[in-house]
Amino acid sequence: MPDTPAATQRSRVRVPLRFQDGYAVDAELVTFHGLLDGQEHVAVVLGDPAPGTVALVRLHSECLTGDVFGSARCDCGPQLREAVERIAERGGVLLYLRQEGRGIGLYNKLDAYALQDQGLDTYEANAALGLPEDDRDYTAAAQMLRALGITELDLLSNNPDKAGQLRDQGISVQLRVPTGVFTTDHNVRYLRAKVLQTHHTLPLGELTEARA
Repeated sequence: MPDTPAATQRSRVRVPLRFQDGYAVDAELVTFHGLLDGQEHVAVVLGDPAPGTVALVRLHSECLTGDVFGSARCDCGPQLREAVERIAERGGVLLYLRQEGRGIGLYNKLDAYALQDQGLDTYEANAALGLPEDDRDYTAAAQMLRALGITELDLLSNNPDKAGQLRDQGISVQLRVPTGVFTTDHNVRYLRAKVLQTHHTLPLGELTEARA
């Protein structure tokens, strides 16, 4: 396990969350001192785990287009909405990580979209721009979890890399719990690429090609 400096909690504030479909839940938002990447990541604490159970945790990378504007080119917005409710029911934390575009930033992500419109998949588009396929590092996420007193968890994710990186940081990921499958006519190629290129646990047979 790397000798990673400890982060500390900076502030906690209660925030009522209200979603467009009417779902509502109260959360605590936690900010931190000492995160190695210097980003303003936020922990969203939801519910209380039952005695003898571990927290359910999701590492959710920021997606302005999906989370805020409802873009149908990805599944980020529906995953965020699902995660909040599932974590609130079980008890745990959603880490909202400032890693737009798998870490390449908003402008680069939109440039990659333009290349995808020419036929490249999401990973090929990043490579064509001279950028990593996935530039996310979850060291800060592990720091945040330790600052919250969480060293054992079930991870709500289809992405094996997230679990692997957390384990490398000494966090015990007991189970990786898959998210739902949120397909649109505009994101099927994107989801298929995640299965084929980075081994996301999505049912490939359900990801049929988009309608013309």
